[in-house]
Amino acid sequence: MDWRLNIVSLLGMIGLCIVAWLGSENKRIIPWKVIIFGISIQLLIGLLVFVLPTRDLIAGLNNLLNAVLDASEAGARFLFTDLFVPNPNAPVAGLGTAGRWISRTLSDPYVPLPGERLGAGNLNPGYIFAFRALPQVIFFSGLISLLYRLNIIQPIVKVFAQVFRQLMNISGAESLAGAANIFVGIESAIAVKPFLMEMSRSELCAILTSCFGSIASTVLALYAGLLRPVFPAITGHLVSASIMTIPACFVISKLLVPETTVPKTLGKVPEEEMDPVMVRPSPVDSLIIGALDGVKMAVGIAAVLIAILGVVALIDIFFNNLSAWITGTFSGTGETSLLVQFFSAPLSNFLGVLFLPLTFLTGVSLEWQELWQSSVIIGRRLLETNIPPYLTLARLTESGALSDRALLIISYVLCGFTHIPSYGIFVGGLSSLVPERRSEISALGWKALWAGTLATLMTGCVAGLFDFGNAAILGR
Repeated sequence: MDWRLNIVSLLGMIGLCIVAWLGSENKRIIPWKVIIFGISIQLLIGLLVFVLPTRDLIAGLNNLLNAVLDASEAGARFLFTDLFVPNPNAPVAGLGTAGRWISRTLSDPYVPLPGERLGAGNLNPGYIFAFRALPQVIFFSGLISLLYRLNIIQPIVKVFAQVFRQLMNISGAESLAGAANIFVGIESAIAVKPFLMEMSRSELCAILTSCFGSIASTVLALYAGLLRPVFPAITGHLVSASIMTIPACFVISKLLVPETTVPKTLGKVPEEEMDPVMVRPSPVDSLIIGALDGVKMAVGIAAVLIAILGVVALIDIFFNNLSAWITGTFSGTGETSLLVQFFSAPLSNFLGVLFLPLTFLTGVSLEWQELWQSSVIIGRRLLETNIPPYLTLARLTESGALSDRALLIISYVLCGFTHIPSYGIFVGGLSSLVPERRSEISALGWKALWAGTLATLMTGCVAGLFDFGNAAILGR
C-alpha cells in the first residue's frame, strides 16, 4: 500500500470543503460546527466500518443482506425460470469446468453440453439486468413499504435525526428528512411537509442535497447485484456509504447555502403527523402497494437508461465520424492520435476531464491510467445514472485494469443519485409538496446536485483514508 494515497484522501476532504465554499452564497458565513461534527461523524463511521473490530458486524450485516438479496430473486425465478435467474444453491450435474473447456476446445463451442445452463457468461449484461436487477427493485420497494407499515424503520430514522440535530446544530426538519433518505428517496420530504412553506433556502437545499447524495433502500439490491461478483461485501458497504454521506451532505450544503435565519424547527425533531381521517392499509396491502410502486420505478429506470444511453450513443456516432474525417484529412501528421482517442467516446472523456481534479482528491490512485479511468467512470454518472458506471467498474476490476483500492473508493463515490435524470424526480417531487416555492426549488436543485456530488466524493475520501490494503474489507 502507498501511504501517500491515504494522505491525499485526508487532504481531499478539506479540499472538497474549500471547493464548496468557493461557490458559497455568503462566504463570510462558515458553519464551523456543522463542518467539524459532520466530518467527525463520517470519520467515526469510517473507523467502525474499516478499522475497529465492529467491522465484523458490517460483515454480518452484509451476509444478512445478501441472503435477503438471494431471497428477492425467488419471484423473478418463478416468472422467468432458472434459465434466466439461476438458483445459486442448485447443484449442476454434468461436465466440470475442465471438461467443458476440453470439449469446447475440441468441438464446436456453441454445442450445449450436459448439465450446461445459460449463465452470466453467455448473456448480454443488459439482458441480465432486465431479468434479475429490475425485479429486485420491485421486491425491495414492497419490503420497505411493509417495514414502514410495521413501524420498524421510523425509530431508526428518529435516532439518526436526533444525532444529526444535536451534534451539527441543524434544524429538526432537515435532520429528519436527511435521516429518512437513508431508507427512502424524495418520499422523505413528506415527513416534513407541514414545514416546507416556511423553511429557509438553506434547509431546502439541505433536504435536496440529501436526496441526491444517498441511495434509497429500494435500489440497494440493484447496485449490489452489479458488483457482488468482484466485491462480495458490497451490500454492507453500500449501506455504510449511504449513512456516511448524509452528514457530508449537510456539510457541503451548508457551505454552499449557509443558514442566515433561525429555522422554525431548530432544537427539536418534529413528529410525523398522521391524518386521523385516513385509513391505514393492512401490512399485506402495504406490501402490495409498495410492490406496485416498485413496478413504476423499475419501468422508469429502464426507460431512462434506454433514452439516455441511446442519446449518448448517437452523440458518440457523430463524433466518431468527425474523428474519422480528421484522421483521413490529417493522416501522416502524427498529431491526431490524441484527438481520435478523445472523440472515440467524447461525452465520457469530456466528463472525465471535468472530474479529474475531484477524482484525484479522493486518493484513488497516483498512476495516470488508473486515475483517468476512475475519473471517466465517476464522470459518466452525471448523465448515464449509476448503473452503466457500476457495470464498467465491475468489468475493469475483473480484467485487472483497476486495483482493489480504486474499486472500493469508486463504489463509495457512485453510491448516490447525483445525476441529471434525478433532478426532475427530486425537484419535481419537492415542488409538488409546496408549489408556491417551485421556482426557488428549481434554482436550488442545481446547487443541491453539485453539493450531492461533492458529498459522495467526500465519502469516497473517507473510504480511501481508511483503506490499508486489507482484501478482507472487500469480502474476499
